[in-house]
Amino acid sequence: MTRREMISTGIGALGAVLVGSGNGLTQSTPIGRRRLGTLEVSALGLGCMNFHHAYAPRVSRQDAIKVIRAAYERGVTFFDTAINYGPFLSEESVGEALAPFRHQVVIATKFGYGYDANGKNIGLNSRPEYIKQMTEGSLRRLKTDYIDLYYQHRVDPNVPIEDVAGAVKDLIAEGKVRHFGLSEAGGATIRRAHAVQPVTAVQNEYAVWTRDPEHEVLPVCEELGIGFVPWGPLGAGYLTGAIKPSRKFDKALDIRAMLPRFTPEARRANWPVVELLQRTGKRRGATPGQVALAWLLARRPWIVPIPGTTKINHLAEDLGALGFELTGDDMKEIEDGFARIRVEGARSTKALLERHDIGANLGTSSAGGHGLSPLPQKRTP
Repeated sequence: MTRREMISTGIGALGAVLVGSGNGLTQSTPIGRRRLGTLEVSALGLGCMNFHHAYAPRVSRQDAIKVIRAAYERGVTFFDTAINYGPFLSEESVGEALAPFRHQVVIATKFGYGYDANGKNIGLNSRPEYIKQMTEGSLRRLKTDYIDLYYQHRVDPNVPIEDVAGAVKDLIAEGKVRHFGLSEAGGATIRRAHAVQPVTAVQNEYAVWTRDPEHEVLPVCEELGIGFVPWGPLGAGYLTGAIKPSRKFDKALDIRAMLPRFTPEARRANWPVVELLQRTGKRRGATPGQVALAWLLARRPWIVPIPGTTKINHLAEDLGALGFELTGDDMKEIEDGFARIRVEGARSTKALLERHDIGANLGTSSAGGHGLSPLPQKRTP
């Protein structure tokens, strides 16, 4: 079955755990909570990139606000955005949408990219003074005086991670930030940052068909008590079964047009991954997308996926993943089946993969090294 053919199943499962209020401003019965370090959030969050960035078609701010508020109404308390989604547009939508109930939700955003006077992204910049400068803009756009979870979006190869963690530590002392996070970081960098300012969460790409965090990052998170937030938990929509090989992507607006894993040939070759999820879903009365999310939830109790969507019915389907648990036999079937599949195509472009930390990508390891971030310069006496 396709994503849309099983929407009613997803909503049915969701009804077992939610009581809707109908007015868009009142939260329903909680949908279950998890902890990222010491930060409590809903068991599923909402990724807010899709509204204004990376995928097509883009939606209006008002439509984005409707989806964000629908998520809150259904029990979601964890919302993820970033400065460069738009840029700036996603933070503005999130800020306006959540302003009426700001203190009932957890807002995560990200720093780490530089912008010129025209708002053009000009590359990585995690210099401490620039982090603090960009924080003021995020606070203004988010209509708040504090950020719950502040991630470094990508490790900056020109700035020691100790300096980055120190800057966030200062912001925490000032009350402008509450928790520190890293994105697409490897084990060595995580350890170095954590030694300066405890890391609450790491956000790297992780899904049934993307296993990069398993060899290094998840073990470090478990050891240090750090939560893990998978981005791309539905494989940019592919794992829902809705993206067929014949689908064309807008080359100007949709990043999937550039991704090796989304060529028509790769989509045909990777269809057995969807069929694997469909088989488990058929037995459990769930969509493949719901199985993909349930698989992540079953991996560790401190994993909180953040699927993104621009449609309320897809939101309801995603939340339906919380209405059931995969059994040990289900998990074994998925793992055994996946072991027989060779996924075609890299998860990102060469240029974007090079911006990921050492140890964040399969085939790399930071063991015995210091990661992509340079070591602090030794001060002379």
